[in-house]
Amino acid sequence: MSPEGDLSSRAAPKAAALLFRALPSKTGISVPEKRALKDFTQVLSARVAGSSTFLCLITNDRELHRLNRQFLGHDYPTDVLSFPTGERSGDLGEMAISIGRAQEQAALFGHSCFDEIRILMLHGLLHLIGFDHERDHGQMARAERKWRAALGLPPGLIARSRQISLRRPAAARAQAPRSKEAKR
Repeated sequence: MSPEGDLSSRAAPKAAALLFRALPSKTGISVPEKRALKDFTQVLSARVAGSSTFLCLITNDRELHRLNRQFLGHDYPTDVLSFPTGERSGDLGEMAISIGRAQEQAALFGHSCFDEIRILMLHGLLHLIGFDHERDHGQMARAERKWRAALGLPPGLIARSRQISLRRPAAARAQAPRSKEAKR
């Protein structure tokens, strides 16, 4: 990501790419897990995205807060933001993931931060491909469930948000931050 906050200032990657930037010293992600996440990026590209490319940035809450405010007008950090190009093949776009949100959600749902990042990567990639869980009548939820099972991932964002939603009062549900897709 450029200092101006524009992910697109880089040349389009020839393969799916994963970047780590401005991470806190205690991320809970080991060097071997970082390598495994880079490998997972390639698996997502090959299996889910039909070998299309995308860029995934893993960074801190402050950066996701800034991006969320800049592109969506929401003044809070979120877990994952997707910036689709609108293309169905080639360069699909970029996503940014908050390590802080991933750590909190991993603790909340009883799995590792490594698994949570992989869940967020899948969710963000589905947005880049063109899915929109707020308008697609369950298509994204079905795709996420299918790929989660195929990739051996714990329950995904859509399934979890529905489970939590059923347990919380309506006022709390209305205020809960969700994953967002940003339009360029």
